[in-house]
Amino acid sequence: LCFLHGFDAEEDLVGRLASMSTNERIKAIQKMPETMRKKREIRNKVLKEITKKSRHRGAQCTQGAAVSFRRFGNTLSEYFHQLQPWHKTLKIIGAEFGTSVLSYFVFLKWLLNFNIFSFLINFGFITIPQFLAAEPNNLSFTGLELLTGAGYFQQTVLYYGFYTNATISKVENGSSYNMQLAYIFTVGIYFVICFLILLFSMARFFSRNFVNSQAFSVNASKLLCTWDFNITNEKAVKLQQKNLLTQIKEGLTEVNKEVVNFSVKERVGRIATHLLAWVVSLATAVAACAGVYFLSVNNLELFMKGYSNDLQRQTAMLVLPVIVSLLNTLVPFFFSWLGHLEKFQTPGQHIYVTIVRNIILKISVVGILCYYWLNIVATSESQCWETLVGQDIYRLVLVDFIFCLLGSFFGEFCRRIIGTTVCVSLGLPQFDIGRNVLDLIYAQTLTWIGILFSPLLPGIQMIAFLIVFFVKKVSLMRNCQPPRKVWRTAQMTTSFILLLFCPSFLGVLSVIGVTVWRLKPSEECGPFRGLPSMYAAVDEWIQILESYTVSKWVVWIYHNLIASELFFFIISTVVLIVTYLYWQIIQARKTMTKLLRNQIIN
Repeated sequence: LCFLHGFDAEEDLVGRLASMSTNERIKAIQKMPETMRKKREIRNKVLKEITKKSRHRGAQCTQGAAVSFRRFGNTLSEYFHQLQPWHKTLKIIGAEFGTSVLSYFVFLKWLLNFNIFSFLINFGFITIPQFLAAEPNNLSFTGLELLTGAGYFQQTVLYYGFYTNATISKVENGSSYNMQLAYIFTVGIYFVICFLILLFSMARFFSRNFVNSQAFSVNASKLLCTWDFNITNEKAVKLQQKNLLTQIKEGLTEVNKEVVNFSVKERVGRIATHLLAWVVSLATAVAACAGVYFLSVNNLELFMKGYSNDLQRQTAMLVLPVIVSLLNTLVPFFFSWLGHLEKFQTPGQHIYVTIVRNIILKISVVGILCYYWLNIVATSESQCWETLVGQDIYRLVLVDFIFCLLGSFFGEFCRRIIGTTVCVSLGLPQFDIGRNVLDLIYAQTLTWIGILFSPLLPGIQMIAFLIVFFVKKVSLMRNCQPPRKVWRTAQMTTSFILLLFCPSFLGVLSVIGVTVWRLKPSEECGPFRGLPSMYAAVDEWIQILESYTVSKWVVWIYHNLIASELFFFIISTVVLIVTYLYWQIIQARKTMTKLLRNQIIN
């Protein structure tokens, strides 16, 4: 009887829901105190009931089609969500290794999406139009081009020198496509969009992790209000339990953080150790930069003189990227070892100090390379110095990717073998967050610099990041152990994006600015051949527009806004004032939160 009563009640419920409007029915199903599986069953029964009624009433055919389309859309959305390569991976990493390691993979996923966007913009507005005016490539493909980027690739859309300076038009008296303007505007607008995306991302993560950080505090709500009762799958339940347990451990570690009181002698010893470690790390970075500079200059001299055979020439091209990648791979291990000698109180201090030292090393090396490209290569006797720079950056990106994979093998896999067989006391290695994050920032910095000289470089970096994501995931799961000290890292992703913005992105903007405004393009290649500077193409276009009355507004915007120093000064002042007011609001909100929390405790 109870079963029949329940069955009748469900039929009545389905009938009542079927008679409601679409919005009312969705809200009613959402408010039901049932599991997600039960809600889906009820929704499907209601949709079937509506479909039955629609067969007898022709006026409801449109509603039935809309319901079927909605069901198809919901099913497609669920499958698409499950097909994302990082959908389940990030949850497993967060449950097993905590938020510190998870922050690296979240940052890697963010960079991967960023490069997909970059590739689509460059491919759509620069590469596709060039295909229409491209000439056949007569060079033979040997396979070494995949490593060196030279040879066959030199006469492809991969490099700046292959792009035409003509106006592309496939139909006589039809619409045309100015490659000069398309090239410079695509790159310029892309960097403006990057600037806005980075600012928005920093603000969003900052607001989530600093302003609203009390939402993630350890209190009764963590235990009583965070469980998702819609989860019914056994694996999903266990994964949710691990995630919750890890978050509670991290929060408790932060709350119960012990303050260690050192004696005067111990403090002096620690300060001396830190100063010595910083002196050694800075001296190492200076020595590495000096070695890269002299190697690059000598390598260019040998390249300009020529080689006896093509194999020797191709091999010599790989010397500079291999040495730079070796320095970027081995020196961070040395910095990490220095950090262990300093014996920081928390893992967070060790990671942040290691990141700062690595960023000084990598950005200094990139700065030396940019000086070499803009002051030595650009003034050399090469027929197309822009393509030479693009080839150098291509080799650096590719060799860095190879060393990243080798680092996972030798740095984690071999370390696991040694720690489990040869020297058991070492144990399993821990995932080095600082070193791996700086590898990502270094690779993205090279990609941004290379966009002007190799428009398809984001596509190569996109494939590299996708492979790195899965290689690092497998290496983490099989070779590494969770951090020995559990600690909470809510602000770490914010710090990563801040480092990506400054000094990485701002440094790239200065390099691109010097290249576009100051350097003279090659006379025999590229879309800006014959011009005194790349930006001269915009000046010529504005002069043409001045003769058209319809385009007067574009000329006015250019002279009074884009070319006006006063406009950018006003914009900068407004941004600084808004930033200052926002910071004051954050501080006031934090103070109010502390007062309210103290009142509740008292």
